[in-house]
Amino acid sequence: MYKIFIVEDDMVIARTVKNHLQPWGFEVEYVSDFQNVMTQFVSFDPQLVLLDISLPFVNGFTLCQEIRKVSKVPIIFISSASDNMNIVMAINLGGDDFIAKPFDLTILTSKVQALLRRTYDFTGQTNLLEHRGAILNISDATITFNGQKIDLTKNDQKILNVLLENKGKAVSRDILMTRLWETDSFIDDNTLTVNINRLRKKLEAIGLNDFIKTKKGLGYLVD
Repeated sequence: MYKIFIVEDDMVIARTVKNHLQPWGFEVEYVSDFQNVMTQFVSFDPQLVLLDISLPFVNGFTLCQEIRKVSKVPIIFISSASDNMNIVMAINLGGDDFIAKPFDLTILTSKVQALLRRTYDFTGQTNLLEHRGAILNISDATITFNGQKIDLTKNDQKILNVLLENKGKAVSRDILMTRLWETDSFIDDNTLTVNINRLRKKLEAIGLNDFIKTKKGLGYLVD
């Protein structure tokens, strides 16, 4: 089931679009706190965003740029500010389509379905995990923090994936080694230590100090 995130401050429009799309098999959520849109975006981890331009606290153009720092999720702008300048700006900042208000719900649904097909039929879905403002993008093996993005190795991503899935809980070295090398065979214990230390240095380079903690006798955790 594809998830659609609506960023629209007119609650009548937001609820109407949600109620229309849900019977088509989509899971739909709209913003409830416009001061923390990105937090809700990461938590919901949608496969498509419907984004208005005029919003409280921050406009849609800025939000589009923030989303593009961490995700390639398709974005459809929906706005009454549909002059050529705004349409061009929306597309140039990372939008995939633009629908002018007022709009026909049937046309909106068709555009949503078409964009989802083009995006995910071959590439799969995007997965995001967030902690302390850091966003791990599993689909492209990157982590972003304070506007800085770094590429991760396969092992880096697996380590962070396991730890973020178990936030607040210590993950044993045995579990990490099994997930990394997908085997119960003996792996040199130092190999995991080297991987953890290298990952910590990468995280520190973008300001994520003490992101991965060692729990003596238990393993590692993020909290």
